Amino acid sequence: MFGPKLSTRTFTLIAIVCAIYCILFIYRTSFVVDGERYFSLFDDAMISMRYAKNLASGAGLVWNPGERVEGYTNLLWTLYMALLHLLPISASKISLLVQVSGAALIVVNLLIVRKLAEMVFPGSGFTSFGAVLLAAFYLPLIGWTLQGMEVGLLALIVTLAVYLTIRNTLRGKFSLLPYIVLTTGMFVRPDMGVPYLVILIWAAITDSKMRKRHLIWGLSLLALAVVSQTIFRLLYYRDILPNTYYLKLTGFPLIYRLTRGLYVSFVFIWRMGWIIFLIPFAILMRPRNKPATLLLAVFLGQLGYSIYVGGDAWESWGGSNRYVAIAMPSFFVVFFGALAWLGRLLKDNLVAKKELSYLALPETERRVKVVALVLCFISFNAIYGPAALTELLLLKKTLHIDKNEKMVERALVLTTITDPEARVAVVWDGAIPYFSGRRAISILGKNDRHIARLKMRLPKGPGKVVAFYPGHLKWDYAYSIGRLRPDVVVHLWQAPEEAMPYLVSDYVELSLKGMSFYLRKTSPHILWDRVRQLAS
Repeated sequence: MFGPKLSTRTFTLIAIVCAIYCILFIYRTSFVVDGERYFSLFDDAMISMRYAKNLASGAGLVWNPGERVEGYTNLLWTLYMALLHLLPISASKISLLVQVSGAALIVVNLLIVRKLAEMVFPGSGFTSFGAVLLAAFYLPLIGWTLQGMEVGLLALIVTLAVYLTIRNTLRGKFSLLPYIVLTTGMFVRPDMGVPYLVILIWAAITDSKMRKRHLIWGLSLLALAVVSQTIFRLLYYRDILPNTYYLKLTGFPLIYRLTRGLYVSFVFIWRMGWIIFLIPFAILMRPRNKPATLLLAVFLGQLGYSIYVGGDAWESWGGSNRYVAIAMPSFFVVFFGALAWLGRLLKDNLVAKKELSYLALPETERRVKVVALVLCFISFNAIYGPAALTELLLLKKTLHIDKNEKMVERALVLTTITDPEARVAVVWDGAIPYFSGRRAISILGKNDRHIARLKMRLPKGPGKVVAFYPGHLKWDYAYSIGRLRPDVVVHLWQAPEEAMPYLVSDYVELSLKGMSFYLRKTSPHILWDRVRQLAS
């Protein structure tokens, strides 16, 4: 297991167990509503599914037919989802294909992680084993990927680009392939420009003989990705940036966004453990291993980007957020490489002094490595404390699975009580519009230009320093309810008292199947007979 090289048999066993685990994890995310089993994704992924469904049906790459707003930031992933929607598969099952695709990406990434570890830290089977094991069973990476986010694809792209770049540098050759891979990543998410630039700068500095070619081709392909997407966006959406950019990065003081980003990064590092976080930096004391610096640089680049954007909206879950998670496989490689190197130094020093000669015994060394590996595995996965391990062991449902079920239940109620022309106001822009098929109004502005360009609600008091909540601080009930007059208001967000003036006179609040809805009294698109049946 911990010989000079990770054996093919051991790697294959890890990959097979990982695949089986992913299948069990996916099944654990499913649920039964009205006698039918549903597979649904994290709500942000379901927004992309809504765009994909409309594109596949001929309505265009839109959230609502006829309304061109770019409420997604994962173009290629959304287009892939659109291809899946061309298959004759029901809405309740099609998300399963996305989840299985994510599982495949996780397993393929293990192969690249293994190759990367063996190349950067040759002769250390412990490094390869540890990196592959954590990449296979790291809760945030698994959770985000298997709930339909593009995180797994981006993690594979980053790992592959790092591997190819280091391999070419060690061989003294130049290749376009790493930049082609990174350019593909740019079409998955525009903010892949961060690891793109980190890898490009590292290659240009390290490979001085090929520096000019790195800069010319690397910057050219980067510009191609940026310019082509901008032209498409201008022509199709009449906007220069995605709607989510305006929503999350405008109308809020930069200093408070940065302080929140620093705070959530501190919490991430604290929960991981400061010693664990600092161990990879020990590799900087080993000047012969320059490739390891790229692994660190990619991780730090994503951590810095996370700080800049103020972190993620779901930091309360713990662990690496969606921005940092894509660099965690690289972090695992350099972490276990540094840990193995430090262990060898300590062992050689103690044995040389004849203080702990038993460490020279192979069996003792193996036991120490097993204990270290188990402790690291637990520490990395205790993302919000020891209770998180129950999620990893599938004893507890993971983030938002219970909410996914509630969203599907609400969507099915909407299909029962409204006709296809009804408009519904939602806080959750994904599953409800997708499964109901109704035209939707985005209360928090993910798919609404007007809301996205408002100023964010800045709370009063010292709490505002860390109160930034990306994508959830802009709303205008006067506009979303008073002006747009939805037939049904499915949810209200914060400060519901602000919505009351527009609800009291025109809407009636009813509990249908145990769920509260506001129905517009004069709406011609509400099937009142069915409403009375559900309310009785």
